[in-house]
Amino acid sequence: MKAKELNRLFDAGEDITQYLDLSKARRINQEPKRVNVDFPVWMVKSLDREAQRLGVTRQSLIKLWLADRLAQAGAAGKR
Repeated sequence: MKAKELNRLFDAGEDITQYLDLSKARRINQEPKRVNVDFPVWMVKSLDREAQRLGVTRQSLIKLWLADRLAQAGAAGKR
């Protein structure tokens, strides 16, 4: 299939996933990068309590909070 036809189907709201090789798909700038951060025990306990309250993992909570804070910082930097 030519790109022009794929674009036409996409623009028409058609499902084009059958034409894609999703095994090679990736999200640019979304690849995970492992980092190690040391927290004091009291902070880990507080994170665990909040994560449990929200029904998410500690790692998910940290990612959510960091993403939110970075979004706020980015928005503030654009003013």
